[in-house]
Amino acid sequence: MGKAKVKRASTSIDMTAMCDVSFLLLTFFVLTATARQQESLIVDAPASYSQSKLPDGNVAMITVGNEGKVFFHLSDQNVRLQTLQQMATLYGVEFTPEEYAKFKSIEDFGVSMKTMKTFLAADAAERTGERQNGIPVDSTMNASNELFSWVKQARLASAKILRDRAIEIGGDPDDIELLTVAIKADAGEKFPSLNLIIETLRNQKQNKFSFVTGLKAD
Repeated sequence: MGKAKVKRASTSIDMTAMCDVSFLLLTFFVLTATARQQESLIVDAPASYSQSKLPDGNVAMITVGNEGKVFFHLSDQNVRLQTLQQMATLYGVEFTPEEYAKFKSIEDFGVSMKTMKTFLAADAAERTGERQNGIPVDSTMNASNELFSWVKQARLASAKILRDRAIEIGGDPDDIELLTVAIKADAGEKFPSLNLIIETLRNQKQNKFSFVTGLKAD
């Protein structure tokens, strides 16, 4: 008895719709993606065996190099904006909505409050690390130590924003992750410059902070 022949169905699949969706997704990501800005001050951090990582968000980074130049970075744009608003009140500087918006998009900076408006008015090509003199820092808790003010106001701004978010979603406003403070120093930077930053943090009881290092090869 002969075997019945089974008609094979076509296994071809029309991928036209899938290609259309893929093209739309690719277009969306290209149009909405923003390139990460290069750090204004490039430093060669010392190497270590530690593999601990900083949190993905809510980080304040203090970078020091080039013979004591200090730069400041806030990872959260809302904290960045709120901090500048508080600094403007503290130092009596008025900024326009356009200047606030521009500052919100800038990754890091190393200028004094009295030159901040000039810094914001400059084009991106003119805001290189070489053209920034660094944030003023000294051993005091006075207004002259602007790094002290930036860190303090950033901590206050971060706590306020996180508490407000917690209240909005019905969470505990006291159960929040505080701002992580980190120091990234050039391996060749002299100790006095680094010590000024450490003392600035300790003077506001910010005794917990991280050092950013490179991974040492075995």
